[in-house]
Amino acid sequence: MSTNAPVASQKKLPANARIAVVAARFNAQIVDELLAGCLRRLAELGADERQVEVYRVPGAFELPVAAKVAAKTGRFAAVVCLGCVVRGDTPHFEFVAGETARGIQDVAVAEGLPVIFGVLTTNTDQQARDRAGGAHGHAGESAADAAGEMIAVLAEMRGRNV
Repeated sequence: MSTNAPVASQKKLPANARIAVVAARFNAQIVDELLAGCLRRLAELGADERQVEVYRVPGAFELPVAAKVAAKTGRFAAVVCLGCVVRGDTPHFEFVAGETARGIQDVAVAEGLPVIFGVLTTNTDQQARDRAGGAHGHAGESAADAAGEMIAVLAEMRGRNV
């Protein structure tokens, strides 16, 4: 695990910023905690329940298409994707993890919208738990922080006050 992660920029979300959170149902115990942490942090950043829409999809592989549809609506300032892929005994992990990451990034670049990669890709269930509120922090909270910071940065680039 990298120990050089930046400290989150504590930006308050604009009152008109809407955020879509797309969360996988696969590995539900972990992803549900990621979702809870993400929603908690978004609230701390000033988002109320009217600004955040949560959508559930079957697994991590489905996150990119849901993110693309959310982005295409034009209603959201950011899309946060949450999931968990744990390595198994087959090459399935590499396909799911790699294509999920690529798909999420493709949506972000194509749409010019922050699409946050809050997907854990771990070797073990314990590593996932450690990153969902355990010994290595909370990836759901970090995803919310990244969304807030990117909303502010892109608004600044586009000449809008946040």
